[in-house]
Amino acid sequence: MSRTDADRSETAALLRLWVQGWAASRGVPPPVAHSDGWRVEVGLPQQNRRHVFPGISQALHALGATVLEPWHYLKAFATADELRAALPPHWHVEAQTHFMRFDGPPPPAPALPGGYGLDVATQGGLAMARVLAADGSVAAAGHAAVVEDAAIFDRVSTEPAHRRRGLGRAVMCALDAASRTIGARRGLLGATADGYATYRTLGWRVHAPFASGVIVGE
Repeated sequence: MSRTDADRSETAALLRLWVQGWAASRGVPPPVAHSDGWRVEVGLPQQNRRHVFPGISQALHALGATVLEPWHYLKAFATADELRAALPPHWHVEAQTHFMRFDGPPPPAPALPGGYGLDVATQGGLAMARVLAADGSVAAAGHAAVVEDAAIFDRVSTEPAHRRRGLGRAVMCALDAASRTIGARRGLLGATADGYATYRTLGWRVHAPFASGVIVGE
């Protein structure tokens, strides 16, 4: 197997883990193989179905041309420009994101600022972490689903009033620790521009560009 073939095989394997973990984290049916990608029936008003591909392919081109229903998503390991060029005009391509991985030792957990507390729970292959403010409200939170030896991090966010206090970092470290207790040895996630800098400081690295298109409805 050539280096390029090996890279493609690894990327396809990572995508399979990520999409399985994403579906488990969201509590939706498991993904179904579709050509060289995966289909997930999400069933939400503004996200009916999503297709995920390891790159721009003939199957992605065909799907983009034939799907017309609103609130279908199509994601691929590609740049936003590459995905935009591969899809017809009725698809809206969103801002560039990144597929990131973490293969290092557990990151050191930061101390929380005064007035905040950490709540962590695991159930089955799922982990959840929340940072609670002094009034009991959720200041930051995140989820992770463990698939085989990988923790798929999802929905990591900090409320606007509590940003720039290291809470996102605390959530990531808590999720890493919790997921390791249920079998994880590495991490995967799709990073937006908001989270990218924090993940890099924790030792995460970009595996591939990640882009998303959607047919926007009323």
